[in-house]
Amino acid sequence: MKLTLQRVPLGVLTALTMAVLLVVSVILVFLGVVALESTLERRTLDRLPSDASAAYLDFNAGRMPTQDGVRALLNSLPTVERQSETEGQLTILALAMIVALVGSLFGYWLARKISRPLEVLAAATENLRAGDFSVRVGPVGNAAKEVALLVRRFDALASELESMESRLRFNTMAVAHELRTPLTVLRGNLQGMADGVFPIDRTRIVQLLLQVEGLSALVEDLRTLSLAAGQKLVTQRLPLDLSVEVGQVLEASGHLLEKAGMTVETALQPVRIVGDAPRLRQAVLALVENATRYAAAGGVLRCEVGLQGGQEACIRLLDRGPGLPEDVSSESVDLFWRADTSRSRATGGSGLGLSVVKAIAAAHDGRLEFAKRPGGGAIVSIILPVEAGP
Repeated sequence: MKLTLQRVPLGVLTALTMAVLLVVSVILVFLGVVALESTLERRTLDRLPSDASAAYLDFNAGRMPTQDGVRALLNSLPTVERQSETEGQLTILALAMIVALVGSLFGYWLARKISRPLEVLAAATENLRAGDFSVRVGPVGNAAKEVALLVRRFDALASELESMESRLRFNTMAVAHELRTPLTVLRGNLQGMADGVFPIDRTRIVQLLLQVEGLSALVEDLRTLSLAAGQKLVTQRLPLDLSVEVGQVLEASGHLLEKAGMTVETALQPVRIVGDAPRLRQAVLALVENATRYAAAGGVLRCEVGLQGGQEACIRLLDRGPGLPEDVSSESVDLFWRADTSRSRATGGSGLGLSVVKAIAAAHDGRLEFAKRPGGGAIVSIILPVEAGP
């Protein structure tokens, strides 16, 4: 019964319950009337005069009653019939009330079995509203299909909210950590200049501007992720050729790659999709900058654009750097994520780059993928549907 209820929709279960209760009620009333029939007949005979009762029994037995008995039966029958009819109606009414009471008790029991998970769910919802994201309803056992589905989805929602709260706490601390260093440098230098301890020269001003630029980049990345969370990161999609957009990014990044001592190999095949060109260029630039910071020792960066599986467009960057940890995946990329925990702001990155790339890919109904490159190094890919668009 437990497994059956979990597969039955609530509407069907309600209809079946009503039908079963109705059939059971009719059967119980019928059986009650049959059981009381002999009792009612005996009471009817007790009300008749003796000769009329004898005539009635003779009729039922197929015998010819006496003339006096027939006359007495005819005279007494109307009064006795009215009394017997009233008694029969009262008996049937009492029996129907008993059956209705039994049916109501059974219906109440069954309704409680169905509604009990909803009561537990309501209590869990109240705890969730109060801020307890660890609350779970768990297995509901004997519940209708829709109720069991609702409970499972509630538990999934509570789990996601708990995970979001944990990430929010971590991200808040991470933002504070990322802002603390440049703000401390700025405040210390400006205070030193104000007190006359540090000279106000061009070199020191340039250093402070670099700190300001880092803060501006951090704030812009946070804004990008905020837009992504609000489904506002990509607002305008137009037909474009991925090879052209990626080629423009590589050309604009020539000085950055040259400074890092990296050469570029390309294999850019024309692939047309519908997307936000500036955002896609931003994602590719973030991957290029990431490679110049962490894979410059490999000396070569290969960039490929093409089709994957016939239905997906792929932007792939391959380097000869130290590679990625064994447990890295796109799901592990979060705010201020770095593949190597030893990396810090000293390498030049805030840790938001890959989070931004992942957000841009997701906004195009795509995804970010990582893989090891044969022979050493890493492969970072942006996979986009060819038919991406509104």
